[in-house]
Amino acid sequence: MNTTPTSSPGSPDSPGSPDSGQSAPGPRRFTGATPYLLVLPGWLWLAIFFVVPIVSMVTMSLMSGNLVRGFALTFEFGNYADAVSTYWPQILRSLFYGGCATLLCIAIGYPVAYWIAFRGGAYKSTYLLLLLLPFFVSFVLRTISWGFMLSDDGVVLGTLKGIGLLPDGVHVLNSAPAVIFGLAYNFLPFMVLPIYAVLERMDHRLVEAARDLYAGRVQAFVRVVLPISLPGVFAGVIMTFIPTSADYINAKVLGGTHNTMIGQVIESQYLVNNAYPMAASITFILMAVLLIGIFTYARALGTEQVMEAQAR
Repeated sequence: MNTTPTSSPGSPDSPGSPDSGQSAPGPRRFTGATPYLLVLPGWLWLAIFFVVPIVSMVTMSLMSGNLVRGFALTFEFGNYADAVSTYWPQILRSLFYGGCATLLCIAIGYPVAYWIAFRGGAYKSTYLLLLLLPFFVSFVLRTISWGFMLSDDGVVLGTLKGIGLLPDGVHVLNSAPAVIFGLAYNFLPFMVLPIYAVLERMDHRLVEAARDLYAGRVQAFVRVVLPISLPGVFAGVIMTFIPTSADYINAKVLGGTHNTMIGQVIESQYLVNNAYPMAASITFILMAVLLIGIFTYARALGTEQVMEAQAR
């Protein structure tokens, strides 16, 4: 006869009892609220440094008055009409300069990113450091130094004129090409780095497979490399076109008085004329135009194509 005692479910020796040595897992706390608590710092950051300034500027753009009599919220929507009718040449010029600088960044940055990703070998980090090294210097100082280089007697033009390759009457400074070249120089890494990041993660065996299937170099690039690199190009265009179109330092230093960009107008309205409603109106018009341009670009490129290339 078996006389081994059996433990009841509530006895201390039972497996589920508190004294059995195997404590049951405690209840999970904040299960539903944990994701919201984790993103709360990000929300606060956006609310303080994005939402609040945007709301303040919207309110300011609808005000009327001046610095002496003060500003009052009168829902003056005519500020936007006045801004467009007065400063539309500067807006179009800024979009044109930004677009040209972006295209120039693609023409220079894509081959650089491609070469570093595919030919850099063990020195990829070194090449990236050399690319970024000038940008440890202040943005303003780099632009001023670019102005010295493009001056009539500077390192570039002075040397070319001295050896007879250029006539003495050639001028580059205080012109549209000088502004575009300066913008492309200052924002080139914003194009190179996203493209390089995509190409670096790419499986290079795909190119070898395309070559094994009798694809030439150009066809392998067009059918394999370029579609995969589209997310990097898309990100690079956004990161380059927006700041170049709103920049004012390059136009002020390299462009002279005949190449005013909309960023200079906004700066002048804020800091010189103290016309805060007009400055805020121009700012929102520029934001709207840039957003329309970016959405149009995404639509033309095809967001589905970008997402499919990213998924690969």
